Amino acid sequence: PGSRHCKHCVRFGGEREVSTCNRKKNVQNTKIALIFGGFVTAVAAAFYPIFFYPLTHKHEYREVQKMNRAGINQADVQPVGVKIWSDPFKSTGK
Repeated sequence: PGSRHCKHCVRFGGEREVSTCNRKKNVQNTKIALIFGGFVTAVAAAFYPIFFYPLTHKHEYREVQKMNRAGINQADVQPVGVKIWSDPFKSTGK
């Protein structure tokens, strides 16, 4: 009744050994760490093709946009009253 150990602890000769509770807690902590790590890995894997690849391969995207925009008259494409779009990669020259 006066023991500070939980009912799952294993005790030998009055001394507390590595308890089954600590083992269960370690296994549970490992599972939580693996789940959290898996979630972080999944988010990173999802962001790579969306954000990081285009950020590191700007030249390829510029070439693709040049081909896609070839032969397009910007004034014909834009709605009335909307500013004509320009190259987002072009410096402002300031």
